Amino acid sequence: MEIFLIILGILLMILGVLGSFLPILPGPLTSWVGLLVLHFTEGVQLSNTFLVVTLIFAIFIYVLDYIIPAVGTKRFGGSKEGMIGTTLGLVIGLIAPIPFGIIIGPFIGALVGEMIHRNDINKALKSAFGSFLGFIASTFLKFIVAIIYLGLFIAKLSEHNASWY
Repeated sequence: MEIFLIILGILLMILGVLGSFLPILPGPLTSWVGLLVLHFTEGVQLSNTFLVVTLIFAIFIYVLDYIIPAVGTKRFGGSKEGMIGTTLGLVIGLIAPIPFGIIIGPFIGALVGEMIHRNDINKALKSAFGSFLGFIASTFLKFIVAIIYLGLFIAKLSEHNASWY
């Protein structure tokens, strides 16, 4: 059972890091669940305070993930269509076999979304840039938190002091 929980925790940590980029997975929350699974192993001691603080932080980042792109979009005069375009561009950028698709896709998606909303290229470019900046800031923040949680997972796992079977 011990090995199963550790492998499950590792998989959740990997999904958490991937979830920083994929809009379907809540990256830091998934990473936190990996820490929680590690807590249930016999050889690792995680305090309740540690789990509560990391959960609160993961929830805070989850909420910010919705606020930051909206602020970036609104600050540069963006629309709902621009935000939708950013998300669709990310998914297409991840799937399409083009270099830097994860970076180019959201910007092009935002630009297309803004062009659908208004047919003014200058305003659409400005709005797309704001939407793109919000997306990049949010993704970077989620990635940093997921990497920190992964580091905490590895550090706690290295302190494992029970039998592995």
